[in-house]
Amino acid sequence: MAELKEENPIENVENNENVDVEEESNEQEVSSPKAIDPTLEGLQFFYEKNKKMINYVGGSIALVVGLFVFYKFYYLPDKEKGAANEIFWAQNAFEKDSFNIALKGGMMVRTAEGDKTMMGFEQIADEYGITSVGTLANYYAGICCLRTAQYDRAIEFLQKYDGNDMMIAPIAIGCIGDANMELNKVDEALKYYLKAAEKNSNNFTTPLFLRKAAFAYELKNNYAEALGIYERIKKEYGKSNEAREIEKNISKVKTLGNL
Repeated sequence: MAELKEENPIENVENNENVDVEEESNEQEVSSPKAIDPTLEGLQFFYEKNKKMINYVGGSIALVVGLFVFYKFYYLPDKEKGAANEIFWAQNAFEKDSFNIALKGGMMVRTAEGDKTMMGFEQIADEYGITSVGTLANYYAGICCLRTAQYDRAIEFLQKYDGNDMMIAPIAIGCIGDANMELNKVDEALKYYLKAAEKNSNNFTTPLFLRKAAFAYELKNNYAEALGIYERIKKEYGKSNEAREIEKNISKVKTLGNL
């Protein structure tokens, strides 16, 4: 009996050690990250390896797409509508040659919602610049400044116009040339006249700005270049208004330049 009692503590120690080893093993299994199945291939394996990064990037893309949809289909159309309502009154003033009112606004007008103070092109361009109407307001503001001898401001507004209308786009460029000519910057004016002539080539704006470019060459005493442009107008735009007295222009530069 005494021998049996002495053996029991040894067995208990061994049993306890086995229990501790099993518990330790279980803890390691719980705390160890789940290994990626080596049998996975291609995209599935790539996803399992990088799923945190993929989920983060995917969420970011979804957010960007959502913002784009809201901007394009909700926010921007609402701004376009507001700008169109405002520019109506400024255009009316412009058509009546009330250039200061068209530019600055301030006049009381009657609308369906009641009386209000109209915006001028200057304010519309500032508040609705992201819209197509806001871009057009820059063009109108530039013309108003040109007509009221604010040549530097005219250039500033006209350079902000980035539309591509068949007529307005070349006229905006050509009017920058006009403003520079008024500032006695003949070289700058010539550059814009030539650019305007080639912008959306047509039978109205192209010969108009070609003639202005030829005149700029005359001011620089470059009669050979002026002659070349006048002859181009005669050949390519013979039915335009600019071609009516083109023979006189040709004769004049030939005489002045001994050509």
